[in-house]
Amino acid sequence: MPLISDTSMDFTVDHRQSERAMVIRTGILRGFEESDWVFVPEVTLANGRRVDLIALNSKGIIRIIEIKSSIADFKSDDKWHEYRDFCDEFYFASHPEVPGEIFPETEGFILADGHGCEILREGQVHKLAGPTRKALTLHIARVASQRLKRFTLHQGVI
Repeated sequence: MPLISDTSMDFTVDHRQSERAMVIRTGILRGFEESDWVFVPEVTLANGRRVDLIALNSKGIIRIIEIKSSIADFKSDDKWHEYRDFCDEFYFASHPEVPGEIFPETEGFILADGHGCEILREGQVHKLAGPTRKALTLHIARVASQRLKRFTLHQGVI
């Protein structure tokens, strides 16, 4: 188990994200703030792939949101297909300077800026198998709990 640093850090950022990607993520979180969805950023799946955002609602529906901050970012990513087995709904999210038509019409699409977001195209529903849903829900809960624990310990609040 790694030692906790005594310097301030955000455990949800691994510093691989561009500034624009972080703005998109902020817009998504703000846009869904009043919704039934809760989000955990930067979660590694059982296949070793790390998703930008994974979301869960009170009905147990799991949504993965892949943030693309530019045309080049989208074109250089061929791994997003591997997320499909780990969610009921898959979405791309980008900002107004990236043309939405580059994203596959078979997947959901969210347009976001630093202030909020809008779903422009709903994601197709591919229901997860029960055992997969249970394992993934438990994984999401454990990742979120571990981060909360690290944050609490780091802040000196118990």
